[in-house]
Amino acid sequence: MNKGPKMTDKTMNPKLDRADTRVRHDEGIAGAIREFLDRTRSGDLGMLPVIAGIVLISVVFTSLNPIFLAPINLANLLFDASAVGFIALGIVFVLLLGEIDLSVGSMSGLASALIGVLWVKTGLPLPLAILGALAAGSLVGLVFGFMRNRFDMPSFVATLAGLLAILGLQLYILGPTGSINLPFTSPLVRFGQLLIMPAWLSYTLAILPGLLLIFGGFVDARRRSEANLTSANPSVIIIKAVIITAALIFAVYYLEKGRGVPWMFAIFTLVVVFVEYALTRTKWGRSMFAIGGNAEAARRSGINVDAIRMSAFVLCSTFAALGGVFSSARLASASIQAGTGDVNLNAIAAAVIGGTSLFGGRGSAWSALLGVLVIMSISNGLTLLNLSSSLRFMITGGVLAFAVIVDSLARRSRASHGRA
Repeated sequence: MNKGPKMTDKTMNPKLDRADTRVRHDEGIAGAIREFLDRTRSGDLGMLPVIAGIVLISVVFTSLNPIFLAPINLANLLFDASAVGFIALGIVFVLLLGEIDLSVGSMSGLASALIGVLWVKTGLPLPLAILGALAAGSLVGLVFGFMRNRFDMPSFVATLAGLLAILGLQLYILGPTGSINLPFTSPLVRFGQLLIMPAWLSYTLAILPGLLLIFGGFVDARRRSEANLTSANPSVIIIKAVIITAALIFAVYYLEKGRGVPWMFAIFTLVVVFVEYALTRTKWGRSMFAIGGNAEAARRSGINVDAIRMSAFVLCSTFAALGGVFSSARLASASIQAGTGDVNLNAIAAAVIGGTSLFGGRGSAWSALLGVLVIMSISNGLTLLNLSSSLRFMITGGVLAFAVIVDSLARRSRASHGRA
């Protein structure tokens, strides 16, 4: 006997069905705020600490020296941040896996030396010299990845040995003079010291992220709604896009009062966007996070852990070499001092301060951008105050220690919420 369709609570009470749809598709601004507060209480602070740090640094240094927030000084800060930013972006790859690369500073110095030798001394065309420097970075990354995969050598030890070997190679190829000056009129040096984006292009690029956020947000929301999954409210997407666009347009407007937006920083930001897309929207990127969370579980799920790890080391060293190319353009020279000093500290600190975990499995490309702004702001502000390098090292070290403590506490909080 046919008893008809089975009656459920929702079919008997249409109000329940409407309420379920409202929760699933339209939580609104209040829901977004609740979700943010829940993530914060669970230890997922996101970019909040680093943004608060940038604001605090700006307030402190501006009160001590108003020149700090002058448009021309901010443009110089962005020039300086680009080279270190690329190195920090490479560090993000290995940190996501719970690894480390201590040789990135030396690799950037070697790349700078290769530019001077191949281009200035040997007479090789500049594009080929740059490709040679990047190829050297890729080769070094392959060596580190091979030692980690084949011999299970801890990356700390492998890259520490690499630091010394690469530094020795840098000294060897530079020769007894120890320095090679790059032509000041060359396109590379002009790019590193003078080239500024046209105002119309700067404003156009400032608008694009908001438009892409709206487009991507609505596409993602539609797909999730079709799959009966929770989706962001359209008003929340639009508000986020408006806030980001307004902030970027104001930043461009303010920088245009001085020199404008440097091409170096624009290219760095563009690369950050591509890397973030690769980390969050591709199988390779999801594998990176999975391995960083639990390498053995990732291996058992079918992920080629060795290949992903190899790619991370190759990308890290290649980006370090690219940072060295940008550094040589900025300094108009290749010398034994390139890549030494606080380069390693600044690059690793930038990635960690920006929000990439030292324990693996958590981070983003944006952490390199925001973190390097924090590091270079501290360096720039202390330079304007005419304070010694020793104080800069101590303050940077303190900021790094604070970032690691925040990361550890957040990790502990997430673990406790997970058990609960």
